[in-house]
Amino acid sequence: MRTVTEWLGEYGASHQNPTNKLLHWICVPPIVLSVMGLLWSAPVPAEFAAVSPWLNWATLAAVAALIYYLVLSPALALGILVAFVALLAITRLLSELPWPLWLTSVVIFIVAWAGQFVGHAVEGKRPSFFKDLQFLLIGPMWLLAAAYRRFSLPY
Repeated sequence: MRTVTEWLGEYGASHQNPTNKLLHWICVPPIVLSVMGLLWSAPVPAEFAAVSPWLNWATLAAVAALIYYLVLSPALALGILVAFVALLAITRLLSELPWPLWLTSVVIFIVAWAGQFVGHAVEGKRPSFFKDLQFLLIGPMWLLAAAYRRFSLPY
């Protein structure tokens, strides 16, 4: 299994252009939000709903992703946990809009991915996930690692 340093280094190699980096900062969080929204929208067994409205496919996927991040870097997993809690709270708020959450999520997803592809066109390199789907999970971690470096936090 690759180390967090190896994953981040390989991801970073196709994210050198300042415009592409900026677009990732703008687009990756909404992409994660939109995926959470789509998962939150998926029907859950009645037993889930009876326990809590927070027990749904979005929170289960977030827990699974956190386990993956924890294996790679406990310090970054802690930061991702904070981000996921915030994004899940936003998802919950979006679910109260007068139109379906899935529709909001699809619009966010399309717009944010369009921004990602513009960034990669500027960069002149294909998105990393074309090489390995795990890079879809590395993108948020790459942003968080950059924030950790900015504040001299170890990861």
